[in-house]
Amino acid sequence: MTGMETHPPPGIFKAYDVRGLYGEQIDGDVAEQIGRAFVRVLADLASKPASELKVGLGRDMRLSAPELAARYREGLLMEGASVLDAGMVGSEMLYYLVGSRGLDGGLMCTASHNPKAYTGAKLVRQGAIALSGDEGIQDIRRTIEAGLGEGAQTRGTLEQVELYEEFQEAALKFIDPSAVKPLKVVVDGGNGMAGPMVGPLLERLGLDLIETYWTPNGEFPDHEPNPLLEENRKFIIDKVRESGADLGIAWDGDADRCFFIDDTGAFVDGDFLTALLAESLLSKRSDPTRPAESILYDVRASRAVADTVRAAGGVPRVNRVGHAFFKTRMHKEGGLFGGEVSGHYYFQDFYCADSGTIPALLMLEHLSRMGKKLSELLRPYHERYFISGEINSEVKDQQAKMREIAERYNDARQEELDGISIDYEDWHFNVRPSNTEPLLRLCLESLESREDMERRRDEVLALIRS
Repeated sequence: MTGMETHPPPGIFKAYDVRGLYGEQIDGDVAEQIGRAFVRVLADLASKPASELKVGLGRDMRLSAPELAARYREGLLMEGASVLDAGMVGSEMLYYLVGSRGLDGGLMCTASHNPKAYTGAKLVRQGAIALSGDEGIQDIRRTIEAGLGEGAQTRGTLEQVELYEEFQEAALKFIDPSAVKPLKVVVDGGNGMAGPMVGPLLERLGLDLIETYWTPNGEFPDHEPNPLLEENRKFIIDKVRESGADLGIAWDGDADRCFFIDDTGAFVDGDFLTALLAESLLSKRSDPTRPAESILYDVRASRAVADTVRAAGGVPRVNRVGHAFFKTRMHKEGGLFGGEVSGHYYFQDFYCADSGTIPALLMLEHLSRMGKKLSELLRPYHERYFISGEINSEVKDQQAKMREIAERYNDARQEELDGISIDYEDWHFNVRPSNTEPLLRLCLESLESREDMERRRDEVLALIRS
């Protein structure tokens, strides 16, 4: 890859991470530049010299990760930062490292749920708060484009850290392990980081485990590590049905998101899972003298979340989509828990970071305590809340189309926290532009019936696509 020493392609700097094709868009030279620029941006954010910075480093199981992580590390050290290298870990283990050690930031070499050809980096500052396009990621791009010149006069120091046992003990504190019954659970690690990270915890709980794609393998021999795509869920759904399991849990590649399949083989929507997790966490906070805990949920979510949170004695707060927005608000204003429709779940007692381990533990405990099947816990939601899921439409002028929607539904309550939210008594929807593509994303819900939801969904889609 010649000529790339000067400027990496600007397109790799995304809204919440750095991501691109290995070799074509991101190679070792680019990784080293990103590592160097990251130190300079962190030094600005922390208002201290680079020589005083402590930065965590981790990598996932991708085939390119050992090479690229070594080059990120070299970039960090060249600029004088001290590096704590955790080796091959799940993303949330890097967040744990940054949070528990009070580090100034962290870099995780991962392309999350993307196909095999991709690589990238998730970047966090102090408190494990994600850098975003608005804050930090574009600064890294600009720093590289301005020219990096020479490194620091004194190289940083390197320390290797072993995190697995310590992380697993911290995660287990979220539940009472003795409450978990010997449920039959199909787990699908997608050949990502879930096996080594979550596996030992599940074994300790005495579950009847059916492990699939549980060994990290960057070839992804069976399916991409993205359970949000239906074709990647088919396997676990079939397995839950044929084995008569109580539930299935699937993780994405870097294992900071997990997804649930109920005992009937149905995929559990992220907003309904947010409601169940909120109920579980609020039930543990039984001190009547404490102020009510707030729970964050995103603008796309079913009203099931707010209704459940209120019924459980919490305060529901709607939030912009995206982990930088969730983590920042939870740090500033508090919040016991935050859940996104996309399967990101954030915990106050886990440095407000997202985790794929804690939701799995909480749901196993919750199911055991309630003594019900997951499909039974979900039934009241399915009978009352009729959701469309997220539907994308290609739209050239997104802002003009959103103005048109506001005009058309001007008798509703309207919010512009993230895109536009239109609220009526018995139905509501949100339309928001994609960060990266000429798309509008619709999520709609009716509290009347599935037919009502479908009719209104089609009506709004016709307006969006007209």
